[in-house]
Amino acid sequence: MLTSVDIRSSVAVYIQIENHVQFAISSGKISAGDQLPAVRELSERLKVNVNTVAKAYRDLEVMGLLYTRRGMGVFINKNIEHKCRETCKRRLINRLHEVTSEAKAAGMVKKDIIEIIDKSFSLDSNLYEETPTSLLSLSKKKRSK
Repeated sequence: MLTSVDIRSSVAVYIQIENHVQFAISSGKISAGDQLPAVRELSERLKVNVNTVAKAYRDLEVMGLLYTRRGMGVFINKNIEHKCRETCKRRLINRLHEVTSEAKAAGMVKKDIIEIIDKSFSLDSNLYEETPTSLLSLSKKKRSK
């Protein structure tokens, strides 16, 4: 599920962990009743402080996505897939609205934006990694009319 975070990202590491868990639930990669790695295990795997993982798990528990069974571990709550899907979709809609508004203000046309989205979808990239150069090269391309 979660194999890396980007410590250079502007997104805090604990939020990256929270987002990864939410996206994994939303996409069905993990589901109700599944056990998450222990805090110490995940912190070692990600090479981050134990407190960072603990904070992410606490926040997800407060959101109602996880529950802890003392001595057993941390588990995915029941009936939260739909909630995660809606939350992820709403977040994406807000971000896309912001991006398309900015693109229109900069004089870009729909065709250019769709080309960038298509190229981005075709790449095998991970969340929070730097934008691939093949995608950045589209900024040098002449604008469509």
